[in-house]
Amino acid sequence: MTVIGFHASHEQIPPSELLTAVQHAERVGFTAAMCSDHLEPWSERQGQSGFAWSWLGAALATTSLPFGAVNAPGQRYHPVVIAQAVATLAEMNPGRFWVALGSGELMNERVTGQQWPRKELRDARLRECVDVIRALLAGEEVTHDGLVTVDRARVWSLPEQQPALVCPAVTAATARRGADWADGLITINQPHDRLREVLDAYRDAGGHGPATVQVHLSWAPDDDEALEIAYDQWRSNLLPPPTCWELEGAKSFDQVGELVTRDQVREAVRVSADLGQHAAWIAEYAELGFDQVVLHHVGQRQERFLDAFGSDVLPQLDVTAPAPAVAIDPPGPEGVRRPEQEPQPAVLA
Repeated sequence: MTVIGFHASHEQIPPSELLTAVQHAERVGFTAAMCSDHLEPWSERQGQSGFAWSWLGAALATTSLPFGAVNAPGQRYHPVVIAQAVATLAEMNPGRFWVALGSGELMNERVTGQQWPRKELRDARLRECVDVIRALLAGEEVTHDGLVTVDRARVWSLPEQQPALVCPAVTAATARRGADWADGLITINQPHDRLREVLDAYRDAGGHGPATVQVHLSWAPDDDEALEIAYDQWRSNLLPPPTCWELEGAKSFDQVGELVTRDQVREAVRVSADLGQHAAWIAEYAELGFDQVVLHHVGQRQERFLDAFGSDVLPQLDVTAPAPAVAIDPPGPEGVRRPEQEPQPAVLA
């Protein structure tokens, strides 16, 4: 039994249309949803960047789906702000909201004017943010001095259960690092051997909770149209780390994306007009051990995709609803200083 979710891409679709799309996704049989959280789109052809946290309030209020969001605390967002936002959504929608916490990309974070840290410092900053957010969601007053600074913060409106904090990982190394703090794992579609490495690294390091894979796909009634949709909208997104972390914005991604071929797009995006083929691909991810498969049709027209998958793909799969999105025995925060304690030096490794 697998949860089949709908991915709401704020970079591609105006927020009002995206709200209509996720409501439609529930009606046709999707059992979960998630969204991105960007200030900058990946391409000028995409051309959108709705504010995820405003949109999530509306989406949760007008559907019964559980939702997740991918967020990068530490620079554009202070972790105290994220903890308050997460707590409010989780209190209003018990068991229906989770957040994946990553180290971010320059394209979104540069707007603060702060220096963009090296990757090892971004990873260390993320871990500090996770610990701060955990403590705040537990109702603690937190003071912290390190790569982020917190002065006597407390979140007063709290959910009865802490919402799940999830590790987003594309590589086995990132999955392994996240295993000691996360309530679940989320990754993106890659060759099966790489997905096995990511999932095994997380589980072998003690990671628990559901494993989710976000699948980028393109469907249209004709194969050529499906490929052109993917090439137009998603070729700028095929750049691997560290390139995708370091480019400044949509113009830069478009410039590099001009070097990407249609064959390369087809390797990274599940492109087909055959709905049976899409159902078979989704089943393969379940067989790999993923509990949730979130589908992202990379085109900007969602209704046609949703109707087709609702009528011809989801019925071929054993679709179920997810378990509540709550923390699983959340670990105590490390390195977070309570007000009565003396400051501790920041640990950067």
